[in-house]
Amino acid sequence: RWRPPGPVAPWEGVRSATTFGGVCHQAGGLAQMTGEDLPELTEDCLYLNVWTTAAEGDGLPVMVWIHGGGLTLGWGHQRGYDGTHLANQGVVFVSINYRLGALGFLAHPLLNAEAGTSGNYGLLDQVAALKWVRRNIAAFGGDPGNVTIFGESAGGTSVHALLASPLAKGLFHRAIAQSPWVTATNYAKLDEALPQGAQWVESNFGEVKDVAALRAIAASDILAAQASGYSVGVTIDGTFMPRHANEVFARGEQNDVPVIAGTNTDEGTIFLGAMPYPTAEAFQTWIKEDFGEHADAILELYPAKDARSLNAAKNQLITDAWFVQGTRNLLAGMAKVPSKAWQYHFSRRAPNAPMLGAFHGMEIGYALGSPQAGAQPEDATLSNAMTRYWVQFAKTGDPNAEGLVEWPAYDPESDQHLELGDEIRVGTNYRKDAVDTLNAVWDARMSGASAEE
Repeated sequence: RWRPPGPVAPWEGVRSATTFGGVCHQAGGLAQMTGEDLPELTEDCLYLNVWTTAAEGDGLPVMVWIHGGGLTLGWGHQRGYDGTHLANQGVVFVSINYRLGALGFLAHPLLNAEAGTSGNYGLLDQVAALKWVRRNIAAFGGDPGNVTIFGESAGGTSVHALLASPLAKGLFHRAIAQSPWVTATNYAKLDEALPQGAQWVESNFGEVKDVAALRAIAASDILAAQASGYSVGVTIDGTFMPRHANEVFARGEQNDVPVIAGTNTDEGTIFLGAMPYPTAEAFQTWIKEDFGEHADAILELYPAKDARSLNAAKNQLITDAWFVQGTRNLLAGMAKVPSKAWQYHFSRRAPNAPMLGAFHGMEIGYALGSPQAGAQPEDATLSNAMTRYWVQFAKTGDPNAEGLVEWPAYDPESDQHLELGDEIRVGTNYRKDAVDTLNAVWDARMSGASAEE
């Protein structure tokens, strides 16, 4: 616990690997949402899963899936992450577990004194999984020299972080970030994260005198404490993460590999409860108090004049500020390196829940070959196209293939993207003005924070 991952202890004979392993400690909310049983929870959870139709030596491209769940929930073999379809398209599909919540991301002075750094354990787990793939995937018919990492939400955030991390350099060769959430608040400098972690531990467990006592806290007690509040994110530790990933990309210092990145139209609909402003007036008051001199520009972008427009404004602000802004900044940073990037916008409304629109995570089933419940023939058509784009990208580093709509590479001047919706077509300038405004707010706040320091 709260150490970098280590190699597994060797065993004698043949080890059965025909059933999934346990999953990392977490609350049961995700299982309730998906209607599946929560698997065994254990700290012995660093397992990965391989789907392959290949034989040793076939040298097929490898696609490594990193699950989402806010860095607090999820596991590699949960419902919807079946790799069978992609494996049948000629790749080796791998999904992984990584430590979550406080068990995966706590930065604390005692841990720091022991190891020289702390936090980011879950991300180090991902690096360890990629090293395992490099060492072993040839035995499953995969090519260790052609590995694509991809993930959604916190998985997309992880892809973004791995792109920015020097520890992941050379472990993958292409990357797909689906709806990554990258904000000013989900990264913390180590000198900020350490006192925050110490305060969280003390407020929940009292004084902890040494690292042994810290590690002796029951996992169930840690989960219970998380439920009453724990802010999980990436620590800028100088080791895994040298600086905020947005700054890494702005400098063109990221790992130079081809990238696909994009977002969905209605990322915010399932997060409306995270913005507790029940009336348009309350929403406007919050904007004016929180955004100060930028409030008028924000209210122009996200007008909330009545109850009906309030939810639309919340949805769009969450979509832009949590997902589109970071994605567009990632793509802008790709213009600073030789490798190409491609942008998508997923707009297909949920066939079984149209009121949610093209909600957060909806594209996963289409990309993995299993569209949403209630799917129509056009959903199968869209899914077939998406899996072909994704697999072609994994094979060649370019998503374009015969019979598909031509997907232009991202360029800041033309600012083109591929619309994946009721029809597949090329669009331009997706949410550009909104992100320009949000970036101005971000830059002003970062400048103010630097001046205060």
